[in-house]
Amino acid sequence: MTVRNPKAAAAVALPAAEAGDSAVRVLRRFRVVFNAVKSHFQQVERKSGVGGAQLWALSVIQAHPDIGVSDLARAMDVHQSTASNLVKALVAMEMVSAVKQGRDRRSVQLRLLPAAHRVLSRAPGPFAGVLPQALSRLEAGTLARLDHDLGVLIAELQADEEAGNIPLAQM
Repeated sequence: MTVRNPKAAAAVALPAAEAGDSAVRVLRRFRVVFNAVKSHFQQVERKSGVGGAQLWALSVIQAHPDIGVSDLARAMDVHQSTASNLVKALVAMEMVSAVKQGRDRRSVQLRLLPAAHRVLSRAPGPFAGVLPQALSRLEAGTLARLDHDLGVLIAELQADEEAGNIPLAQM
């Protein structure tokens, strides 16, 4: 049999096993998820002028005036150093004020400045990103299966679990 189309020839020459077919389907689903997340954060940056993680931090500070960096990190489920770096950038951009109050002069209270309010008013939501929003709408059983199965995949990848503390918008 002569195949003239090179793509068809490759498909004929390399038939995928059933397990391979499943792996290809799952890989495609991961690509769809990653592209949806990436597209959302690109749209956020185009419309607001700030990155997705910065926008998320601004929205948390807006919802919780005088929040500290540690509480911001907890709210965003990121490492404290990541939250601290986000705050430094937002202070430098004159979007957030960090005021030291009270006895512990190491801790700061964060507040939005007028520029941040303007950014939030023109930014598309959800501020935390499309993936956390979609996950929050899944049923508990679906989330449990997904958590277990992703745990198996992470173990197979021998991936660094610390990467889970990096906001998707910064990847």
